[in-house]
Amino acid sequence: MEEVVLVDKDDNVIGTSEKMAAHQSGQLHRAFSIFIFNSKGEILLQQRAMHKYHSGGLWTNACCSHPRPEEPTIDAANRRLTEELGMKTDLSFLFTFTYEAEFENGLIEHELDHVFVGNSDIMPVLNTDEAINYKYLTVENLIQDVKVKPENYTFWFRKIYEKVINNYNL
Repeated sequence: MEEVVLVDKDDNVIGTSEKMAAHQSGQLHRAFSIFIFNSKGEILLQQRAMHKYHSGGLWTNACCSHPRPEEPTIDAANRRLTEELGMKTDLSFLFTFTYEAEFENGLIEHELDHVFVGNSDIMPVLNTDEAINYKYLTVENLIQDVKVKPENYTFWFRKIYEKVINNYNL
């Protein structure tokens, strides 16, 4: 059984919940998002696997997930980056944000999300249970594409990508 860490608005742990139960009830839980830039200043995007419990087939940041109970968030971020993309790099904490989104299938993402960034020129090796494709885009091309086709990107990515770009020294 996969569990998520339930938190209050200040990121204090208040318990745990089975992952799907938390997404069915909309309980606030801890998550993380990783943004990877290469040496050209391009941003790595992954296309989520079609069978994901929500947002299947949409483009998003390099990696995102949830820490396990008692697992430091930075350790979880490093673990998932390796599991999803076969990559390792130094990650730096950038900021947290909270969001809530209800999906067509009735699931609710209500996350206090820790955002990490890193640099790497390693080509991803996709875990196809998680991602079906990847690409690097220049910041300019990404901004333009999201403006023209926002429906191709995950909710949380659209909410934070510009803040990441504006607050990370490329």
